[in-house]
Amino acid sequence: MHTILVVDDEKDILDSIERQFRKSYKILKASSGYDALKVLQTEPIHLILSDQRMPEMTGVQVFERAQKIQPDAIRILLTGYTDVESIIAAINSGHIYRYITKPWDPGDLEIVVRKALETYDLRAELKAKNTRLEKALSELQTLDQAKSQFMILIGHELKTPLTTISSFLDLLKEEKLSQESTKYISRIEQGVVRLKEIVFDVLDLLSAETGQLKINKVSQNLDDSVSRVIQTLSSQIEKKNIKVNREPVGNAVFDGPLVEKVLKKLLHNAVKFAPAGSGIWIESGHFNGKVRVQIRNSGPSMDPEKIASLKKPFTLDENIMNHSQGLGMGLSVSQSLLKHHGSDLVLDSKNSQIIASFDL
Repeated sequence: MHTILVVDDEKDILDSIERQFRKSYKILKASSGYDALKVLQTEPIHLILSDQRMPEMTGVQVFERAQKIQPDAIRILLTGYTDVESIIAAINSGHIYRYITKPWDPGDLEIVVRKALETYDLRAELKAKNTRLEKALSELQTLDQAKSQFMILIGHELKTPLTTISSFLDLLKEEKLSQESTKYISRIEQGVVRLKEIVFDVLDLLSAETGQLKINKVSQNLDDSVSRVIQTLSSQIEKKNIKVNREPVGNAVFDGPLVEKVLKKLLHNAVKFAPAGSGIWIESGHFNGKVRVQIRNSGPSMDPEKIASLKKPFTLDENIMNHSQGLGMGLSVSQSLLKHHGSDLVLDSKNSQIIASFDL
């Protein structure tokens, strides 16, 4: 229930307002400004109705002090027509919600009071929502800091033992081992390579998303980068008997290691999903002063919703109930890396072909 404080030096006015509203609200009365301030010090008030002309302290003066004690309370001034200057002063200083002139109509007063308390509730709700938003923002900032800390943690706590394992594997390979032990070492080595890929993908994604990715763009030959990437995937390409068709690109301004990571992920996807014996096309062209790189491969058509989902991390194309290869991070990492390179990964599907492109 809302609480209304009525302030007036005339007892009849106090009693009249109390009779009108006591069934709907809790009514507290004060016969002077000083009495009103005492009530405000001890009771939560939602609405203050105060007469302007009172001895020792005017209604405007009551509101000025009340605002410091309970700033959220709605304030309504009760006054006569001759108090225009006081009304203007009160409105200009923001101390009142509105004023009511004497004599007032009880019905009009009831409407004004109801609207004022609705305003109080709306302000309280807005204040509560703002508090929740501030808390949520604080939590997001904490999470953002946690992401950065996690990146540092994963970089140290995972990369260090991986380096140790790799070093001991290299030492073991120098020993004379049985055929079975050699097979075990090979399996372990494959697992280490895959785990390294996952760790570095996560690090790349986190560094890009937390704004810690450093870009060093210089003019260089993009064909050299394409050749290096094709070489790293040569075994997968030969295994599926895929023909890579490429045309010369020439020079462009880009971060070499970053773009090669993107090219490797896009070309790896193209090889992975292209039918055996089909082809992959690496093409380029100049658009709006930039070089556009495009990788095409044969594949089933996909709707726009499916394409959009593939750019989100941890989206897998395989049946989730079966064993999946990878974390579905390749395209999302590429998108994040390109975003900080001033570019964007564009995916399209038409004429039974999958097309991935970006500008440099």
